[in-house]
Amino acid sequence: MKSFKYTINGNTYKVHITSVVDDIAEVEVNGTPYKVKMEKPAKKQMVTIKRAAQAPTTASGDPVVSRPASSSAPGAVKSPLPGVILSVDCKVGDTVKRGQKILVLEAMKMENNINADRDGKITEIKVNKGDSVLEGADLVVIG
Repeated sequence: MKSFKYTINGNTYKVHITSVVDDIAEVEVNGTPYKVKMEKPAKKQMVTIKRAAQAPTTASGDPVVSRPASSSAPGAVKSPLPGVILSVDCKVGDTVKRGQKILVLEAMKMENNINADRDGKITEIKVNKGDSVLEGADLVVIG
């Protein structure tokens, strides 16, 4: 376990603690083993368990997570990864070209540009800034 070096009345002692069980310590002093009875049992170390932070919720207490619908809208741009929406760079009625940035998704501490996968007009935006989304969730619909 631990080793110590003590000097008592000019004599140096090398003490190695082998084990401590309740109030009995097994020690080795200058190579000679001893069992030492302590007045009080050794303190048990406290282990602190850190819990994960609680997921964000709405005012009604529902989790702020967009779940993919069983059947997504035709023309929907889907989330490639689970993450958080950092910005929405388009609005309903905007005309977009294929490859144009339409929003930014933070996933695994990296910002990912989500681009339009086709030319068209934004007909619906299904997420807002700050929303948590799962992989495959509809983000915007291009008509």
